[in-house]
Order: sequence, then structure tokens, then C-alpha cells
Amino acid sequence: MRTINQDVNTLGRALGTVLKEQQGERFFELVEKVRTLSIELREKGEDTSDLQSIFKELNLLDAEALIRAFSMYFQLINLAEEYERVRKIENSKGPHKQSLEKAFTALKEQGLKAEDVIELVEDLHLGLTFTAHPTEMRRRTMRYHLDKIARDIPKLDDPQAQGRVTAHVEALWGTLELRHVRPTVRDEVKGGLNYMEVIALVLPALEEEFRLAFERVYGKQAKLKLPYHFYSWMGGDRDGNPFVTPEVTRETLALHASRAREMLRADIREAFSALSHHQTRVEAPRDFKAEEPWREVLQEMHNDQSIRGDQVLENVKHLEKALEQSFQKRSAQVFLQPLITRTRTFGTHLVSLDIREHSGKTGAAVAEMFTYAGVPNYLDLPEEAKVKVLQRELQTRRPMLPAEATPSEDLESVLGPLRAIREAIGKYGQESFGRYIVSMSESVSDFLEVLIMAREIGVRVLPVPLFETLEDLQNAPRIMAEVLDNTEYRKILGEDVQEVMLGYSDSNKDAGFLAANWALHEAQRQISEVCRNAGVPWRFFHGRGTSIGRGGGPMARAIFGQPAGTIGTGLRITEQGEALADKYSHPKIAFRNLEQGMYGLLLSAAKPVQELPGAWLEAMQVASKVSQKTYRSLVEHPDFLEFFELVTPIREIARLNIASRPVRRPGPATLHNLRAIPWVMAWTQNRANVPGWYGLLEGLKAVDLEVARDMYQNWPFFRSVLDNAQMSLAKSDMMVFRAYLSLAPHLPELGQHIQQAHQEAVDLIRQVVQGEVLDNEPNLKKSIHLRNPYIEPIHRLQVELLKRFRTLPPESMEGSPLERSLLLSIQGIAAGVRNTG
Repeated sequence: MRTINQDVNTLGRALGTVLKEQQGERFFELVEKVRTLSIELREKGEDTSDLQSIFKELNLLDAEALIRAFSMYFQLINLAEEYERVRKIENSKGPHKQSLEKAFTALKEQGLKAEDVIELVEDLHLGLTFTAHPTEMRRRTMRYHLDKIARDIPKLDDPQAQGRVTAHVEALWGTLELRHVRPTVRDEVKGGLNYMEVIALVLPALEEEFRLAFERVYGKQAKLKLPYHFYSWMGGDRDGNPFVTPEVTRETLALHASRAREMLRADIREAFSALSHHQTRVEAPRDFKAEEPWREVLQEMHNDQSIRGDQVLENVKHLEKALEQSFQKRSAQVFLQPLITRTRTFGTHLVSLDIREHSGKTGAAVAEMFTYAGVPNYLDLPEEAKVKVLQRELQTRRPMLPAEATPSEDLESVLGPLRAIREAIGKYGQESFGRYIVSMSESVSDFLEVLIMAREIGVRVLPVPLFETLEDLQNAPRIMAEVLDNTEYRKILGEDVQEVMLGYSDSNKDAGFLAANWALHEAQRQISEVCRNAGVPWRFFHGRGTSIGRGGGPMARAIFGQPAGTIGTGLRITEQGEALADKYSHPKIAFRNLEQGMYGLLLSAAKPVQELPGAWLEAMQVASKVSQKTYRSLVEHPDFLEFFELVTPIREIARLNIASRPVRRPGPATLHNLRAIPWVMAWTQNRANVPGWYGLLEGLKAVDLEVARDMYQNWPFFRSVLDNAQMSLAKSDMMVFRAYLSLAPHLPELGQHIQQAHQEAVDLIRQVVQGEVLDNEPNLKKSIHLRNPYIEPIHRLQVELLKRFRTLPPESMEGSPLERSLLLSIQGIAAGVRNTG
């Protein structure tokens, strides 16, 4: 059996062959010299600054080729590591870690009976929401060749497969890596939906395992349904993205429906081929008259041009029942169940599209509507008066916009997506629309304004507040109590679930890693109590990124880290950036990721409300305050913004065509209006990873060591926080960071401080976890160790290119070879580090 080391060696030889042929022996020897020196220096524990001297005199052509060579190596290694995950899944014996069977076994050991588990599953909802915040920089053409290589990795013992791999590496070397133009929203929508096909492929098998695992543990059968639901923000997320127009939203909804119908008809054709039972061989129920009764019904469904998911599901369940009555249970299970699972999950809508809009935009839209209704100066009213005006208006049924009104462009841009949603619900069903997310929610009026707009358009919309900043998270329980006490709001909410979205990005940028995590914990705990007291079912929607600084980390770990008793009716989680490719490109990895998500949800949902020890609460409150103060002292340092812009490639990241959304919100270039994704990405480029750990040191210092150890051993939330911090600290590299400090030689203080804080944080975490950093993640630890010598040359080259680039006049930068090389270095580092934004 091949090993990952053999795969890496074979892929490395393929790259070496191409480099010799395309660039010549001299260049290949340069690559080997850099690679060998980097490995030797790191193994000896020596400073690697000698690498920088090699690159100082390097010509631009060689510099770019070196960046491309090491970047391509990482693209190939990532494929090998991905297949190693698949290989381990395939070779595992018995129930593996975080399997569905282990989840049900744990529930049984906790005393839950079969009926309790069935009821628990019926009440749950696990929503995955694909979002267009990509740090995925590879062109589609690049991904095509890499996908072809990935398919041949299991066959690398075959010389023909090796030949195909080398041919694709050769083609990759001759392909432009960078996009010429920024991707459109439509590009993002199409790219994201491609992963749904893999999920659709594995979902029936996962649901079958869900039922079988329950049967193995509890000894009885139950038709359990996977509580997975899928959403998207691509084409509906308008917050700060002027390119998400009402027309784009309309096109997105139509694309969802078109893809869903293609998938549905393909599934119907598959079932048609299999259900060849003839009336002369199998006695069908009386209401089935045709010679091939099940085929006849499926044929009618396939030919129906107005096909609807709910209608198909009803018909297929009827077919299933008829097969069972005709003693064809295996046929029903094997041939119809996949169609049932996928139809129930994807219908003719595929994914539910959320609309996200900024509260300032919704407020301005309602203010303009009120001017037509004879209520001027709405925005000037205090909050209490706004709520009264909105309540009074909701008690009427009058249209606010007269027939002859000509809404402004701004008003129409806010109302337009709601019109598109109304049309989509009529054409494709209610599930084509998810929820209306109100970013920067700060008051009750932010909820009621959405209801006013929805009433005007004639569509039922449930607003989901997005509490993002530290202040918003702290105010969230009070706001939710006031909202749920509002009579008009409760009338519209009815018996439905109140979703509450929590933002991980801006709270981290506001308060730092530890304080943000604690603010999120407390917001969930207190909002859950508010909803419980109000008799309202709730569900938290976690806006997690892929990086630790934005709430990233393994899904199951993140779910376990939620406060006990706060799961409510389930969870929603965003899946962003390169996480989509990492988790959902390969069927077996997609299956495993979805299984682990269910494992985490089942065990977390079963946990009752927990009264935490007073010592823990007091420790976290103190640690959070100290940590926040430390973090704020860093980012409010008078030299910090200049330091940040010099020692990271943040200005250069803005030049990359990697997303339709600008890197900053409108306004001057400040830290406040910088979006969280490029903020985090910039710190991963120089390997300081500040958002993923800074402030933790001082916070932990404020906690008694034995209390901290007790919390780590016995409190899943705290363990999740420290495990994520370990990952971020381990991926940091202070030797590399020192190279970037040469870009700001006149500001030595901040760089020295960050280095010292990093070392002390590592030392203190060792004491708390009573082991080395990442001892509990040996595979990740090994991967980081093996990658570092290969990624360091790209870092060193990037530093050299930044020095050259920043001496150029602005007019000579655009499209220059130097700019291209620099942008390639950003892409290469992202491939090497992974989880960058």
C-alpha cells in the first residue's frame, strides 16, 4: 500500500521534471539550492535570514519562477494530503472517531432512550450556508488541472497515471495563475453551487448510515431523517457589495431552480431505470394500472415541465409505500430512498437564498417610504418614537407607496430583492428563500423596519439580527428581550423559530481573540435564556470564517464549544472561502465532514443547561477584560496602522482579483472600515497570525494556573478556545515574521513586542494543557513542520518584492511584472498556509 510520502515524492519528481524541461538545469539547481538550504537551516534550528541574501540580487524572472515553483509544489502537496485523508477513511476499521454510531452510543450511555433520540432528531436543524468571501484565489482553469491530478493520485503506481500527472503539471506551468478581472457575483454563485453536486452524491449514503447506526446501537429501526439544510448568501449578500443587484438576485434564484431541476430529473431517470417491476411479476396496489406501474409514475414526473419538489416528494413517498405493500422493500430502500433524500433536501430550490442588508440601508429605505405616507424625518426620531411609529404602521394594511410614486434608486435597490424573493416563492416554492439577515443590528426598529418593507412587497419575511461588534454582542440579550416583548413582532413571528446570527469577525477585530470568544459565549447563553423565558424557539446562526481569527477550526469542535443548553432547535453555520474546496471537493471527505457535523450537533443538543462553576465564570470575566485591554492597546497604538500596512501586504491584497466585494467598507483607509477577511489574511501572509491569539497571554496570566487547567480539562468551550489558539500559534512563525519587520525598520517596538508575546503565550499554553503545543493534533503538527521549509522561500521572496514594489511610482505599478510576481507570492503563501481568511 502506498504512503503519503511516496505520493509526495512522485508528485515532486513530476514537478522537477517539468522545471528542468521548461526552465533549464540552471533554474532547477537554484530551486534545489534554496530548498536544501531552507531545510538544513530549520533542522539545525538556525536563523534562516541567509535565504534573504540569495533573493536580494535575484532578477525578476527567476524570482517569479521560484515563487511559481514552490507554490505549485504546495498545490500538489495539498492534493496528496487530501487523498491521505481519504485513504485513512477507507482503511479505518470499526466505528471511527466522531462517527454517527459513536454519537448514538454516547447518547445511550447518557440515559437517552430510543424514543428520546428520535424526538431529539426531529427537532433539530443543521444549516450550512455557503458564502462568497473567497480567499480561494485559483482560477477555474488551474482547478481543472489540479482536479485531474487528484483523480490519478490513487493510481500513482501505474506509469500511465504518472505520465498523465506530469502532463497536467506541464500544462499548469504554462497556465496563467492570476485572474485578469475580478470575479462577478454570478461567477461566485456558479462556483459555490458546484460543491452541491458532491454533497447531493453523498447525502443518501449518509442518511442510510444515520439509520443503520441508530439500529445498531438501539436495536430497532426508525426512519430518521438527516436534519441538514443548505443555504447560500451568494447573490443575496448585499452588505457592502454594490454588485448584488435585484437582477443578480433574480438570476441567482433562477439558477438555483435550474440546477435543482436538472438534479431532480437525473434522479428520477435513475429510479426509472431501476424500478422495472412488471405487473405480471409483482402485484402492485389497485390504483397502479400500467404494466410497469412505478415507471409510469416516474415518467409522468420527469415530463412535468412545472415540476415542484414538494409534489415530487409526495409522489415518491406514494411509490415507496406501494413498493413496500408489494413486498419490494429492498427496491424501495435502494432505488427510491436516494431520490427521497435528495428531493426532501434540495427540492426544486437546491439551496435557500438568504438576503443580507445593512441596517442603515433598511432604515433609510423605510424613512423614504414614510415620507410618502406623511411621516417626515423618521430617521431623526429617537428609538422609542421610531418603534411607536413602526408599530402603528404595522397595525394597518395600507400600502405606503402610492401608485404614482417614483422610488429613489436607493429605495428600489433595497425593495428589489424582496420583489425577487416574492416571485421565486411563487415559482419555486417557499424554501427558495431562507431568511433576511440584518447586519449591524442595534435596536428593535431594525427588526420592525424589515417587516414594514416585507408587508409593502407582499412577502412574509422573518428578520435575523446579525450582532457583530463587541458592543452589539453585549447589547444583544437586551435587544432580543425587547423584540420578543413587542406585540406586533410576535404576531408575525407566530410559532416560528427566531434565528439570531452572531458574527465572529468584527468582534475579534474589535476585542481580540479571547474577549471575542467570551462575548460570543455570553451572548448565546443570555439570548437562550431570553428566548426560553419568552416561550420562543430559537436557533443561532454562526458567521464563522476559515481562519481561527474568524471563528474557524473543525466543525465538530466549534459545535462542542457552544454553551450547554443553547443549541435550541439546532444551528446554522457559514462555510466560507477555501473551506468549500477543502471539505466538499471529494465525496469521502464531504461524507466525513457532514458526519462529524452531525456527531457534534447530536451530542451538543442533548446537553442540558449547565450551571458553570463560579470560579470558571469569574476567571473568564477577568481574563476577557484583561485580554481586551491588551489587544486594544496594540491596535490603538499611534504607530499601529502604519506598522500594519508596512509589515503585511494588505495594500497589495487589495489589488488581487479574488472577490466581487471590496476589501474595505466605504470611507477613508482606517482599521475600522477594513473588512475582517483581508485583515486576517494579511496577518497570515507574514505568519504573525495576530487575530488568532494576541491578548490570550495576558488573559491567561490573570487566571490561576490550576483553575485554567481545570477549565481546559472539563469545560468544552474553554478547551475549544485553547485548542484553536494552539493551532494559530503553531502556524505562526516568528523567524519569518522578523523578515517582514525589515519593511518597517523605523518601528521596531511593535514587532519586538509581538514576538515576545508569542513566545510567552506558547510557554503559558504548555503549562495549561500540560504538554507541547498541538500534541493533541499530531497530523497537523507534522504537516506544519514539513511545510515550513518549503513555504519560507516564498515569504522571503515576498519581502524582497515588497521592498522593490513600494519604491515604484503608483502609475508604473498596474500590470507590471513586479506586481504579477508579488501577487503570485500572496497566492503561494495562501496555498502553503491554508485557512487564510
